[in-house]
Amino acid sequence: MAAPMEVAVCTDSAAPLWSCVVWELHSGANLLTYRGGQAGPRGLALLNGEYLLAAQLGKNYISAWELQRKDQLQQKIMCPGPVTCLTTSPNGLYVLAGISESIYLWEVSTGNLLVILSRHYQDISCLQFTGDSSHFLSGGKDCLVLVWSLCSVLQADPSRIPAPRHVWSHHTLPITDLHCGFGGPLARAATASLDQTVKLWEISSGELLLSVLFDVGIMAVTTDLAEHHMFCGGSNGSIFQVDLCTWPGQRERSFQPEQDTGKVFKGHRNQVTCLSVSTDGSVLLSGSHDETVRLWDVQSKQCIRTVALKGPVTNATILLAPLSMLSSDFRPSLPLPHFNKHLLGAEHGDELRRGGLTLRLGLHQQNVLGGQDQLRVRVTELEDEVCNLRKINRDLFDFSTRIITRPAK
Repeated sequence: MAAPMEVAVCTDSAAPLWSCVVWELHSGANLLTYRGGQAGPRGLALLNGEYLLAAQLGKNYISAWELQRKDQLQQKIMCPGPVTCLTTSPNGLYVLAGISESIYLWEVSTGNLLVILSRHYQDISCLQFTGDSSHFLSGGKDCLVLVWSLCSVLQADPSRIPAPRHVWSHHTLPITDLHCGFGGPLARAATASLDQTVKLWEISSGELLLSVLFDVGIMAVTTDLAEHHMFCGGSNGSIFQVDLCTWPGQRERSFQPEQDTGKVFKGHRNQVTCLSVSTDGSVLLSGSHDETVRLWDVQSKQCIRTVALKGPVTNATILLAPLSMLSSDFRPSLPLPHFNKHLLGAEHGDELRRGGLTLRLGLHQQNVLGGQDQLRVRVTELEDEVCNLRKINRDLFDFSTRIITRPAK
């Protein structure tokens, strides 16, 4: 059996001919292109191996393409405001989008907007799910990284505000990127910031494991699958390699470029915007504001290939090409539904707003929000039930009163 093909998926902020390009990682052959606008930073996501989603730069919609429908805009997902970052759950069930300082969570099968979370104080810059889809992380310009349990968010009591599992407030400047390793809730997460540090966390306990200080702001961070190395893209165009298995035991440490000369990738002329590592950890992909995407050999730190784009690179990631990308006759198992811009039932007052958080109340939890007529019928049924319970309570009270006040024989 042939090894799975790895592809590079890239976008830039100019997009004169296409929005997104897919090329074979090692040969550089152009496989697919998609048209339909300019994808913003942290705004590219693969949905269930069938659709490619791209949050449009400065626009209030997300472009969605079937992977085999070249140069054709499949659908526009309209949003309440410009999308600052985007991700999908690995199980293909949910879509997360950062819109201003709020997190919007959609259910893919129905297109329903399930919840809006507003616990950040400034715009959200990055979102990512854990590998098992049980948790997701959000980072913002307010210097905070929040860890959310998806189960807790979806099953929250309508009378209470869902709270993040962890609030990491150790960074002192805006969060620029975050990365989750493997292990689900037991995974480790790396966060990068303009404060010139990259921090490594344990999701289960929320404990800070490592903080590395650099001499430049860090714009992108990732690790290889085995988490032997952490790669950090700087605002000066350099990429720094931190060896996690050989790093000294102290929690805080400074990265010294003059002492770790063999741990720096040099070639970009401007800040690094995105990083991704191949499955075997031998190849590193980087994008930059210098309008180039570079492929690096991790061991030698040499640039293998340079691809010039037409504008600053906003997204560049390595993926194992799904069947839908390689097969010309593949069609999605289900069509992508219409995504709702607002919580269902908002026009009927079935929202609870506490501290900027909007939740659907009991009517949605009982799956009775199919429409206005269904709501009216269900409300009538509930009113009848309440009247019936009041009558039963009144009869019980009258019976109890007669028994208690009946004279003794």
